[in-house]
Amino acid sequence: MALHGPASGLRQTNLQRRVLIVDDDADSADLLVQLLELRGHEVRSVHSASHAVTEAADFLPQVAILDVGLPDMSGYDLAQLLRKSEALAGCKLIAVTGYSGDAVLARCKMAGFDQHLVKPVDLEALARSVLGDQVAEDLGDKRDAQ
Repeated sequence: MALHGPASGLRQTNLQRRVLIVDDDADSADLLVQLLELRGHEVRSVHSASHAVTEAADFLPQVAILDVGLPDMSGYDLAQLLRKSEALAGCKLIAVTGYSGDAVLARCKMAGFDQHLVKPVDLEALARSVLGDQVAEDLGDKRDAQ
């Protein structure tokens, strides 16, 4: 699957990250893999929470992009599980969901996500989020305010 349009012109950056994508939709995961690899990141993807736990322990991602609607465990529960790992203490967790609003943001925050993106994901915003730019719904400010 080749990228065409705005994403095809993305420049590669020197700030490489190890990124784990967890999405049960293989086509969506593949698209994100291609986008982030074009940006110079090392990317792995899995399609279930159970595989994500194993892959995260082996790969030690700096960023994990989690679909919250996984078949075997919710992305919220997966985020909480990953947060318990000392080896993944510095991993940035980005929630990807089809829902938005205060209740969803609160649930993401409670689960330990750092950022929240709504589907369909703006690919450029996602690429900048991986690098740490404040383009997604940043949950850190909401944590500090409470």
